[in-house]
Amino acid sequence: MDREISKEQRNREKRRMWMKWGGTVVVGIVAVIALMQLMQESLHERDIVFSVVDEGSIDVSVSASGKVVPAFEEIINSPINSRILEVYKKGGDSVEVGTPILRLDLLSAETDYKKQLDEVQMNELKLEQLRIQNRSKLSEMEMQLKVSRMELNRKAVELRNEQYLDSLGAGTTDKVRQVELDYNVSKLKLEEDEQKFINEQATADADLKVKELELNIARKTLAETKRTLDDARIKAPRKAILTYVNTDIGAQVAQGEKVAIVSDLSHFKIEGEIADTYGDRIAAGSRAVVKVGKEELAGTVTDVTPLSKNGVMSFSVRLEQDNHKRLRSGLKTDVYVLTAVKDSVMRIANGSYYVGPGEYELFVRSGNELLKRKVQLGDSNYELVEVVSGLKPGDQVVVSDMSNYKNKRKMKLEK
Repeated sequence: MDREISKEQRNREKRRMWMKWGGTVVVGIVAVIALMQLMQESLHERDIVFSVVDEGSIDVSVSASGKVVPAFEEIINSPINSRILEVYKKGGDSVEVGTPILRLDLLSAETDYKKQLDEVQMNELKLEQLRIQNRSKLSEMEMQLKVSRMELNRKAVELRNEQYLDSLGAGTTDKVRQVELDYNVSKLKLEEDEQKFINEQATADADLKVKELELNIARKTLAETKRTLDDARIKAPRKAILTYVNTDIGAQVAQGEKVAIVSDLSHFKIEGEIADTYGDRIAAGSRAVVKVGKEELAGTVTDVTPLSKNGVMSFSVRLEQDNHKRLRSGLKTDVYVLTAVKDSVMRIANGSYYVGPGEYELFVRSGNELLKRKVQLGDSNYELVEVVSGLKPGDQVVVSDMSNYKNKRKMKLEK
């Protein structure tokens, strides 16, 4: 018969088990702590970048993306509806001023030009014909006026003679009245002829002005057609590089369609884009710094587009060194537009950790350890970031990439 285990023995057994397991747990915890200490992340000083907090000024800037483009680029469009007959140059060729690039079919345009030239010549002949006609008619009317004046003068003399004879009693009253009537009729006739001459002269002048206006319009139309015809002989407008040519011989091209692009690849500018939320901080004339690799090029903002497209505003930067050796068309750049200056602020170096004003958790050196600390950062430029709170001058802050240690609060620092 089995002996019954007393309650006290069972309790002792339970205590031994708990002590055994408790000891095991304690040992495990100690082991884990030791292991964690052994596995505690440590970094070598040479693998990280520190920035010492100091005080000074910051040229505040906003960052934008940019692209290198030729400082001069001209798109050559077809001035007429036509088709491509010949192509003389290809993309990448150097061209001088006046170098032929391609030839369009100009038969229709040349026919229009010749027709308009004939119209100008016809208008010139009509104008000259009208001048001759007007001179002849006015000359005839002037001669008639002279005759009328002579006739009136004769009538005046006759009237004076009859009046004199009548005063001597040698004439008659009826004769005087008849001569006086003839005189008045001649006078009215002269006044009528003079008015006709004035009216005819005004009409002739008006007709001449109409014909001269028609001729001027025809000449301007001819000049415009001549200019269009000259433009249709596609030539390089300046010394440059041909960066695009429509080489599709026989293809139809519409008026205004692009057929070539010439670019000056020895001088460049920057075309920038920035979120329209920063639009009020960018203005023409603002200073800018363009980073091309490790190079920093100074420039000035120009041509700010007032309207945004898809939440993005565009602007251009004119570079002081627009022929820098690192500049290549199409190269992507970082653009920093300077917007203000802040004096007497705490600063640290800018880096990949900074994405805008706000609260950050940064590692700060404390002896041979790195301790994570909450820091409030403010404005920045491409080199420095404003420290609002959480740090003091002299603190050494890690500014290199620490994204692999974002869950760590403390790290060991090794020499």
